[in-house]
Amino acid sequence: MGKEVTAQSYSREERQRYREKVRQNLDVFERMLTERAFDDEVPLTGIEIELNLVDEDQQPAFVNDEVPEAIADPDYQTELAQFNIELNVAPRPLPGDSALQLEESLRTSLNRAEGKAQEAGASILQVGILPTIRPEHFRGEWISANNRYTALNDSIFVARGEDIVIDIEGPTGERLHTFADSIAPESACTSVQLHLRVGPGQFADHWNAARVISAPQIALAANSPFFFGRRLHAETRIALFSRATDTRPIELKNRGVRPRVFFGERWITSIFDLFEENVRYFPALLREATEEDPVAVLDAGGTPELGELNLHNGTVYRWNRPIYDPGDGRPHVRVENRVLPAGPTIIDTLANAAFYYGTVRMLANEDRPIWTQMSFPAAQANFEAAARDGINARLYWPAQGELGADELTVRHLLPMAGRGLEDWGVSDTVITRYLDVIEGRCTTGVNGAVWQTECVRRLEDGGLDRAAALAQMTRLYSEHMHRNDPVHTWPLP
Repeated sequence: MGKEVTAQSYSREERQRYREKVRQNLDVFERMLTERAFDDEVPLTGIEIELNLVDEDQQPAFVNDEVPEAIADPDYQTELAQFNIELNVAPRPLPGDSALQLEESLRTSLNRAEGKAQEAGASILQVGILPTIRPEHFRGEWISANNRYTALNDSIFVARGEDIVIDIEGPTGERLHTFADSIAPESACTSVQLHLRVGPGQFADHWNAARVISAPQIALAANSPFFFGRRLHAETRIALFSRATDTRPIELKNRGVRPRVFFGERWITSIFDLFEENVRYFPALLREATEEDPVAVLDAGGTPELGELNLHNGTVYRWNRPIYDPGDGRPHVRVENRVLPAGPTIIDTLANAAFYYGTVRMLANEDRPIWTQMSFPAAQANFEAAARDGINARLYWPAQGELGADELTVRHLLPMAGRGLEDWGVSDTVITRYLDVIEGRCTTGVNGAVWQTECVRRLEDGGLDRAAALAQMTRLYSEHMHRNDPVHTWPLP
């Protein structure tokens, strides 16, 4: 969940003042990058995990007002829809056995949260898109009781001026073509966000590296093959989120206006490039101004909050997003990696994280960066292929040509990830535990999307209709998820 706001609509005067404050914030941020010391002594990692709530029939349970209250843990917050919550993991260093300790902590936390959720008549599910979600689930009161979400919904539709078109076709010819009069379909997209704190001088290299590795990440971790009862992309969440928050009517698309959810359009040389693009190209959706005078704060030797710049940045949904955090008086910047779906298990989630952190570290520190050998359109084509085809995608890699995602990973990326984690000081036990999970997916050809699809196919072959097969698959998925066995080892019915 982003920062809460106090209003659901804004006057013309508030809009104008907010724009002026955002531009002022940008100027101050530029000064800070040259004048101020940022906290980059110890690279830290952080994780956010979005979760679904389901009832005993595996349908969405609209009780996120009750569940966080029952859990009574500030790490759990509400998300966009009443069947979404989010678990925030405090930043921590990666070396040693930290990941093993995190795995145990997350499992303990989720087990406790699951018990509390059951008291409220719900169960927690980690999955990219809840397979049983249907259009009728959004016909009543679905949105969480937060001003931010209502204001976002209203602002997107005021900007667009018409209903959103969702048109996605899967590899077997199943197609979804529908219209949405709210951003409700966005709430079906539940993800894992990986954070990496770096110095401003290293940000561009890490962001470019994250762009390159996004396609293999998605291919290996795809876990969102079903939406509204249709078998669509391996990671349907990518296309669905892009469409569900699109503020552009067709005429603006035809004129080349940038979408708010996008891969990017070029390699960067500074974190400032991204914040400047935000201000230059994207109208504000939330326009809540603060009383801070960032110039005065900076001149007095303080650390500006830059609240308007951060609020605006939170409504531009890059798949890898820049983050400015004022901290406790010592600011830092982070790369927020947003491409991964939630689930299937905690061990799968941490395997995805280990793969990402290891490969990004190596790619960002290469003498000849890989993005100097690879066009940005080629990286974007990889990203789109990975979302569509998952682990079966074929991806371009410099000096290797086009390879299957599994072959590329086993031959090139896993050794790279291992070296990156070693360089970071991660223990051999951690490296083996989590990278073996990634290798297991590659050798078996099974990730979350493959397991879900094959499970539903077998259930349908056994006589169930699609709705019943999805519900039964979700029930089996939940059972395996709570055992914390990696998805490539899950049995099929």
